[in-house]
Amino acid sequence: MHGLADRWFHLAARGTTVGRELRGALTTFLTMGYILVANPGILSAAGVPFDSAVAATALAAALCSLLMGVVANVPLALAPGMGLNAVVAYQLAATTGSWQAAMGLVVIEGALVLLLVLAGLREGVMGAIPVDVRRAIGVGIGLFVAFIGAANARLVVVPEGTLAGLSERPSSILPPVGAGGLAHPDASLALGGLLVTGWLLARRTSGAVLIGILITTAAAMLAGHATLPSGAWLQAPRLETVGAADLAWAWRWSALPLLLSLMMVDFFDTLGTATAIAEEAGLQDDRGRIPGLRRLLGVDALSASIGGWLGASSVTAYIESAAGVADGARTGLHSVGVAVLFLGAAFLAPLVAVVPPAATAPALIVVGFLMTSAITRIDFTSPDTALPAFVTILFVPLTWSIAHGIGYGLIAYVAMAALRGKGRTVHPLLYIVAAAFAAYFLRG
Repeated sequence: MHGLADRWFHLAARGTTVGRELRGALTTFLTMGYILVANPGILSAAGVPFDSAVAATALAAALCSLLMGVVANVPLALAPGMGLNAVVAYQLAATTGSWQAAMGLVVIEGALVLLLVLAGLREGVMGAIPVDVRRAIGVGIGLFVAFIGAANARLVVVPEGTLAGLSERPSSILPPVGAGGLAHPDASLALGGLLVTGWLLARRTSGAVLIGILITTAAAMLAGHATLPSGAWLQAPRLETVGAADLAWAWRWSALPLLLSLMMVDFFDTLGTATAIAEEAGLQDDRGRIPGLRRLLGVDALSASIGGWLGASSVTAYIESAAGVADGARTGLHSVGVAVLFLGAAFLAPLVAVVPPAATAPALIVVGFLMTSAITRIDFTSPDTALPAFVTILFVPLTWSIAHGIGYGLIAYVAMAALRGKGRTVHPLLYIVAAAFAAYFLRG
């Protein structure tokens, strides 16, 4: 068995062992295990059945991580993406009218990206957008995710005066949000959970986010705001969401901007993650290239469609894989180990349902914090790219829409280049994308 693993995953060539790979797999699973709680909590806001969302999340992570390990042989685990799940729950489902149609968009988006990968175009598309604007997309999504967490924790609320004022004068400009009060149990629990999670992160504790969720849930149970399951703690996975994706809506003209925004988020998130993991694992060649990059990107694109078909939202590569790499993982055997652990988690829906929103809110805020770290690498001394980057960062959370944030940022970039006489430096594809976003915004 060890010999087969060595031949398939090239363990000796990469200076690793089966034990080291599996230890790294456990570390990665503990680090990204919060998605089993956070993803169903977000998707349930769009009407996705919670227990089925737990099973779909676990199965999607298991199947896609297995594919990444076996096909691409890289220590990169996959699961439904934070930020992307928020797009499905809070934007796509509302726009299309159902979560099934939103999942259909995810399926089509993944298929389109896969075609671009097979044609060798994905790398070219990635290079069309300035790197600072790409980084800004991740920062904006991080703020969006953190904003959702703060709202779920009731640390941020809509002021009563705003609600009353808008009911009388709909055109009034009033504060859209305000501060919540710690007298509310959700706010106090979430703030306590955030402090605990932050302390664990500062101590570099493996699985800090997951441990923070568990501690906050325990505090909620002691306070009487959560209870253990009254029946069995384990159950066979409920698969109501599997195959429920509605593909019909994706073929409308109005779906084009949504598809483009999903594609762009997938592009940038995965390339940045893959580059970071390959660099940390020492897998890049002497020219900085990732061996088998097309296979990696192909599995990632296919995983988006798999996630939509299972009803788990778009599946993508996880930067938390860096925890396993730091623990010694160097091959796809690590990803296979993560897949096995997620498969077992598919039977834990009753336990996952115990976790209240106040316990997942700190996880969302912390994940948002981690995602915004790229802002330190944006060159704010160059207005040509810095201003469009700032527009992207600003409008993703404030419009409650990743698509709008990306769209306004790209329109700003193309417009500034044209006004400054640098239109020829802009890739032709960006003119097409910016025009599509502008037409979509003008249509309301």
